[in-house]
Amino acid sequence: MPVLKSTAAVATVVLAGSTQAFAFMGTPVVHGGAAHTSRAASSTSSGECGVRMAGDALLTIGTRGSPLALAQAYETRKRLGEQFDELKEEGAVAIQVIKTSGDMILDKPLTEIGGKGLFTKELDVQLLNKDVDICVHSMKDVPTWIVPGTILPCNLPREDTSDAFISNKADNIASLPDGSVIGSASLRRQAQLLRANPTFKVVNFRGNVQTRLRKLDEEIVDATLLAFAGLKRLEMAQVATSVLDQDAMLPAVAQGAIGIQCRENDPTFEKYLAGLCHQETKTAVDCERAFLAALDGNCKTPIAGQARMEGEKLVFRGLIASPDGKQFYDTTREGKPEDAVAMGHDAGMELKKRAGPEFFAEFFAAGAQPATA
Repeated sequence: MPVLKSTAAVATVVLAGSTQAFAFMGTPVVHGGAAHTSRAASSTSSGECGVRMAGDALLTIGTRGSPLALAQAYETRKRLGEQFDELKEEGAVAIQVIKTSGDMILDKPLTEIGGKGLFTKELDVQLLNKDVDICVHSMKDVPTWIVPGTILPCNLPREDTSDAFISNKADNIASLPDGSVIGSASLRRQAQLLRANPTFKVVNFRGNVQTRLRKLDEEIVDATLLAFAGLKRLEMAQVATSVLDQDAMLPAVAQGAIGIQCRENDPTFEKYLAGLCHQETKTAVDCERAFLAALDGNCKTPIAGQARMEGEKLVFRGLIASPDGKQFYDTTREGKPEDAVAMGHDAGMELKKRAGPEFFAEFFAAGAQPATA
């Protein structure tokens, strides 16, 4: 499988500190330069790459700098232009790349360095300082606790929520031989993989999509799993060996969903985001995040949860497991979409009670973290 050929077009998008300009999906981006902007042009915090689209911007999007994050920012900009006449003009919407701690520390599992908030805290600072107007996130990276003074009112239409299995040696999880080495930084994936086959070795596998595929091509691991949504947004769906059904790998809470954050009580930008929000996606994501919040879930907790509309009813399945997959609790709910948050919360409280207070203490003490690849 020629993994690297499909990634070459986007492999060098982020060059922190450089002054090169090049095309990302056909759009020029300037890194590290002094592109003219309307406001906050002189703001250069240590967490910022200094990236702006040229022009007199009416709205500035804050984003991480990975190819996937940029693809999501460009999708947001496109939708804003389609929805609002004043944002159609070239330069009306600027994109500012903000370097996050999670992007800079790649040699340790997230569980050791602070969890999901490492991908959002620098963006929160820029948003509160009014250096950007909205922030675009992969929702599965967003903590359930939102920094005061901001809100997250908008989800774009959700992509495929499944996990993609990628390997040069097998077609799916079941066909991997005993003892296979699988690259993943996700305890959710680790728990479900080890439940399927306790002989697997799961090693820490972080970095952007291109980095992970390169390691796979170099045979550092036998297989890896990635969100299929991310591959599709990067126009790289063809690198997936297979797409896993939810019985084989229940996805992460909010996987495949893009969330957009703005400041609280900021009517202009709240209006823009209200015009973009896809209510069906938001209903499902609200249910899933309520489940996660009830379990006090973070990157140290193997939790999965998915909600979806089936006709006029909302259907939810959630699970919690120990990192070694030996302890496993799951539950389902069906109800009205307006009860999404209550459904998720109730499901989470059920599993919290069934697992018992000793459950979390046991797996934290076990130290079952993926090793480093």
